[in-house]
Parts: sequence; C-alpha cells; structure tokens
Amino acid sequence: MKSRAFAILGLVAVALVAGWIWVQSTSGRLPPGFAQSNGRIEAERIDISTRFGGRLAEITVAEGDRVAAGQVVARLDSTQLQAQLREAGAGVRAAEQGLAEARAVLAERESGLTFARQELFRAESLQKRGHTPAETVDLRRTQLTAAEAAVASAKAGVATARARIEAAQATVDRLDADLDEYALTAPRAGRVQYRLAEPGEVLSPGARVVTLLDLTDVSMTIYLPTAAAGRLAYGAQARIVFDAAPHFVVPATVSFVAGEAQFTPKYVETAEERENLMFRVKLTLPPEVLRAHQDIVKTGVPGVATVQVDPAAQWPGDLAVRLPDAR
Repeated sequence: MKSRAFAILGLVAVALVAGWIWVQSTSGRLPPGFAQSNGRIEAERIDISTRFGGRLAEITVAEGDRVAAGQVVARLDSTQLQAQLREAGAGVRAAEQGLAEARAVLAERESGLTFARQELFRAESLQKRGHTPAETVDLRRTQLTAAEAAVASAKAGVATARARIEAAQATVDRLDADLDEYALTAPRAGRVQYRLAEPGEVLSPGARVVTLLDLTDVSMTIYLPTAAAGRLAYGAQARIVFDAAPHFVVPATVSFVAGEAQFTPKYVETAEERENLMFRVKLTLPPEVLRAHQDIVKTGVPGVATVQVDPAAQWPGDLAVRLPDAR
C-alpha cells in the first residue's frame, strides 16, 4: 500500500512539474494576430549648415541643450558684409538724389515746352493778320518739336533714375537677406546632439555647425518576415518596451512598410524560402506623448516592438499602455 501511495504521489508531482514547465514555456508567447521584433529608437536629425563661407564668430548652444524653433545657435563674422551693406545703402541715397535731379530737369523741359507752344500760337496768330513772316512760324514749330523731344528725354531720365533706385534697393535687400543667413537658426525645436565647429574656425559654404534631434519626430525601425509584413496595414497599432525601462509600454503606429525585402536569400523559389524574406517597418511614436516626455526621450535606446498584424486581435494585458508621469 505504501509503495502504491508513493507511486501515486510521484505521478502527481511529475504532472505538476510538467504543467509548470508548460505554463512557463507558453507564458512568453504572443497570441495570434501579433508580430514582434527588436530595434532602436531614432529621432529625425537636422543639420544646421552655413550657406556662405566665413569665420565662425560664436556658438550659443552646447551639446544637450534644448532649442526653440527660430533660436539663433551660431553666428558667422559679418563685418565685411555689413560694410557692403552700408555701401549699398549709400548707393540707394545717391540714386534717390539722381531721381530728384531728373525730376527737376523734367520740370524745366516741361516749362520750355509750354513756352514753345505759346510762341507758336502767337506766331500763327500774327501770321493770320499778316504781321509775321512764314519763316518765323516755321522756326517756332521747330522750337516746339525740340521742346517736345527734350521733355521725352527728361521723362526717360526720370525712369532711368527710378530704375537705378530699384537696382540699388535690390542690392540692399540681397545683402540684408545674406546678413540674415550669417545668423544660423534652428528650423524647428529640438535638442543639440553635436557641435561640429568651434568659434574662430573658417568654414566653407555648406559646412555643418550644429546637429539637432527633433524629439517630436521619433521612430523605431524593425524587420518583420513576409507573413507579418504582408498583412500589416499603415496606421496599425504597436507597443514598444524599452530595455532600459521594461515596466513602461509606449504606444506607436506603423508609418512605413518597405516595398522590397531587405534581406533576400540567394534563391527564393519555394514558399518556405520566401517566408524568410524580411521587410523594413517603421514605427512612429505619437507626438503628444513625445512632447510630454521630452526630458527623458533619448535616441539609440534598444527595445522590443510588438505590432498588431490583425486589427481584431486583442492586446494582452502585459502590453497595455503604461507611460511615466509627464514632467
């Protein structure tokens, strides 16, 4: 009897151990309708570069600083450009003076034209009464034609003076725009990742000075096999668990699925081999979540992403969204 009891207890113990092993082996498995892969967090990188060459006068930010859109992050030495701008401004004033002189000439020529018309009128009136010879009338007509030509020339002079003003002002506007380019500004808000130059360096056009990370445009790239990528829809839901913070679950959405496989075996003649093809998938984190946690968002952090391949599949409880407290 005792041996039989021990045998029964042994069978029960074996069953319990086997059940525990099965539970442990299946507890980490994903339910149907989901796919999983790992990746690293990436943020949109913005390189702030020079449009013109010159000496770097100052950099107003340090690595790790947060900057606002439009904030000045560096300046080029603009001494020479400012001198050119003053010279161009003097050119505008000279052109304006030229216009004043041209208008004065035009007024003088118009006065002469009026006088010539009056002289011709008097000469014609006297000729009708027989007091003025025909030669005098012809002379007055010639003088009138000359006065009309002088007025036309003066009007052309006024137009030329105005064109000179416009050209000089365009030079001022161009130099003003160039001067604005000497102040390097952040095109959008972000965090300084690198300072790539230091004050005093002479930079060529297009040289990178500061690199920013846009902390509201963050994503993770993962790779999924054909079976999962083929069923994946744009906008599908995803969850990310970071290695550094496994107690948080961050939401994301599918924003890109590659049209071609990234890893292709040598031969893909069979269905089994085609299943080995891997497609690049981009998961984008919600901007509102990123804005609320900008102080802790970092790039390069690895994690595991779970993607909802089947929209009808229910998320398991351990992948419910859990975010840190907003700061």
